[in-house]
Amino acid sequence: MTSLGWTSAEQPVVATVTGLARELADPIRLTVLQLLAHEGPHGMTQLADVLGVTPARLGNHLAKLRQAGLVTTEQSGRHVTYRLADPAITVVLDALADYAGGALPLPSPAAPPERLCYDHAAGRLGVAVLDHLLAADALRRRDDTDELELGPRAAEVLGRWRIDPAALSASRRKTATSCLDRTLRRPHLGGALGHAILTGLRAEGIVDVDADGRTLTLRPGAGRRLAELLPGLDLTPRAAAG
Repeated sequence: MTSLGWTSAEQPVVATVTGLARELADPIRLTVLQLLAHEGPHGMTQLADVLGVTPARLGNHLAKLRQAGLVTTEQSGRHVTYRLADPAITVVLDALADYAGGALPLPSPAAPPERLCYDHAAGRLGVAVLDHLLAADALRRRDDTDELELGPRAAEVLGRWRIDPAALSASRRKTATSCLDRTLRRPHLGGALGHAILTGLRAEGIVDVDADGRTLTLRPGAGRRLAELLPGLDLTPRAAAG
């Protein structure tokens, strides 16, 4: 039996490359992949706000990216988050930028993210905390609810934040909740754990609550400790309004 030739559209490698090229040829889909690659997971409303397109129009592009196997979704209660199916696509995007002689377009965030939501951190910081604790098995999602439960590594991971899981469980308040962030349109960490983490960050001098009582400022020089707690996170210390 004769194997497929390299000029055949059915040859697996050729099919993968040409399929990827079709998706990258569309500016909206290219920019979605660029955002997911360099800023991490996003919700659809957040993506639509940043790109300046309607959710309905963006939904068609996201469906094509899912069908092409380039993005996956994760659902938490009613919230759907999009992320790269394979982080290796970042290498392709960076190579294209090098070929073009400059960085691919990356829209600015729709709104500044460092802020408070009641008594816990919201915005990029609050979202990053929740993502990290879920990925580290310190928290687990519960079906059809925004309430979260402690995971098998809770004691180990929360110990780095100087938080005792037993004290959280003894509280009358819900231990942890998935709270929809109003600016990023992705869930951040709420509940007793969200409050305990923000209290710890303030005690360590990593963040300050601004005079307006609504926004946070990351203190200069606090990046190293924050990087220990949230590996891979890069937050430029700045105040955020709104």
